[in-house]
Amino acid sequence: MTQGTITVARDVCKGCELCVAACPEECIGMSSSFNTRGYRFAELRLPDACTGCAACALVCPDSVITVLRESRKPRAA
Repeated sequence: MTQGTITVARDVCKGCELCVAACPEECIGMSSSFNTRGYRFAELRLPDACTGCAACALVCPDSVITVLRESRKPRAA
């Protein structure tokens, strides 16, 4: 099982929402606040749902998304 997370360079994000559409887990949304450039930026809304698939980073035209993945080993019974 893989758990992931993303970080977004908020002040560079231009709010195109391509990452929101690309996320198969629907865990990315747009912020309710604005960045220094006046855009709503992408943010991870459901961190427990992120698998680290990197679809969001692949479609981001400005490469503002960094994806981190962590493999989780199943607990021994």
